[in-house]
Amino acid sequence: MKDPLYRRVNTRARNVHHRHGGDYRHRRNTKRERGSDQTRGSMGGRVRRGLDYTPLFRFLLHRVGEDWDLVFGEAAARLDTPEPIFWMVARQDHERQDYVRIGESTYYSGLYIDTDNRLRLVNPDLGPHSMEPGCPCCTYTFNGIRLTKTYRPE
Repeated sequence: MKDPLYRRVNTRARNVHHRHGGDYRHRRNTKRERGSDQTRGSMGGRVRRGLDYTPLFRFLLHRVGEDWDLVFGEAAARLDTPEPIFWMVARQDHERQDYVRIGESTYYSGLYIDTDNRLRLVNPDLGPHSMEPGCPCCTYTFNGIRLTKTYRPE
């Protein structure tokens, strides 16, 4: 059995934010809730927090040029859900993007499936040398490599 293509992040540490919120707590006991027939609303489903899919993204980048069915089969077997695969891989032509933003300052190459059922890069010329950071304080990366250009205010 191979290792999973995701890892757990410590969500109890300081300054680690994973879309925590009190949607139900802010919604209950409002006029709309009290006036309806429904006296108790649902608290909503559990949101999975604290998962880092960096190993998946690296796996996909290393498999560029290989048969998509084999790549997808292996990746899906090593994930909790196949949804993160399609954050990078475009299923349709109109979904293709040169790069995909994951998180606040992390970018990865956009991928697509060509007519020969092979995994390909949308823009193979794009690299850490061709992108500029959005602010001076954060460390911006492209495919795990730090951007080479420095921040220039507009």
